[in-house]
Amino acid sequence: MAKASEATYNESELSKGQLRKLNALRKSIGPEIGERAFAEWLVSQPSGDTNKSDPVAERVAEHLWELVEKENLTFPRGGYVVRRGRGRVVVEPARAD
Repeated sequence: MAKASEATYNESELSKGQLRKLNALRKSIGPEIGERAFAEWLVSQPSGDTNKSDPVAERVAEHLWELVEKENLTFPRGGYVVRRGRGRVVVEPARAD
């Protein structure tokens, strides 16, 4: 097994998918090589800061929140789909597929 000083990750902080990948590497190529390969793969992955929100979605949410506060507007579970129609905005209940 690899030394603790070599590991650049903490197993308790890994996501479920990352743990699955680590365990699969350990089983397929052995614990030592698998842990080194996982550490290299983990470093090559982009950080979690890449999730940038859509500016249009932010504006829509901002305007809807004003309505929620002023007029007690509520949304049922499952939500709605907002899309553009011919010169108008179409709001439909979200389908559960």
